[in-house]
Amino acid sequence: MSKAANSKKVAGMAWPGKVHALFRRAAIRQVAIVPDAGHAQLIRLVEADRSMRLVRLTTEEEGVALLAGAWLGGERGVLLMQSSGVGNCINMLSLPLAAHFPLLMLVTMRGDHGEFNPAQVPMGNNTQKVLEAMDVIVRRADRDDDVADTVDGALRLTFNTFRPAAVLIGQRVMGAKDFRKLANGNDNE
Repeated sequence: MSKAANSKKVAGMAWPGKVHALFRRAAIRQVAIVPDAGHAQLIRLVEADRSMRLVRLTTEEEGVALLAGAWLGGERGVLLMQSSGVGNCINMLSLPLAAHFPLLMLVTMRGDHGEFNPAQVPMGNNTQKVLEAMDVIVRRADRDDDVADTVDGALRLTFNTFRPAAVLIGQRVMGAKDFRKLANGNDNE
């Protein structure tokens, strides 16, 4: 596939636009991120939206504390991260549980369908188990068509019940990277 065709494929993903619209409808004002290619289209939409503040983090657990402060200040927020960052958040996940505040995490999966990097597999294989062990409600979407509905349900669940929830967005949604293409400097074929 050519770079132009791949750009069309990525640009053709419907879920980022739908999720951004859900954020607007749910009055999300702060979106905390550790930059991630899987969330790139959604991140660009949030950056361009003057009603939302995009906050770049140095590590994912900072997002838990940031969104606790946002909630205490009367604003809703969402944390975007990759599955490898879930491990960084484990200790901080006690905060929304102990303080009973909502926390929604959108997690793009690695170590999943077609993964090329063996270092991503252990956390990718255990992300859901780890989150559930911390009493986080977990939902998963493995098709572009399912992401917005899954996020909508999770938004309602977390902000109505004051519980942490995570939506895992499977690698099938974004497509798996190919190490051979990356090694040759062409990840867009």
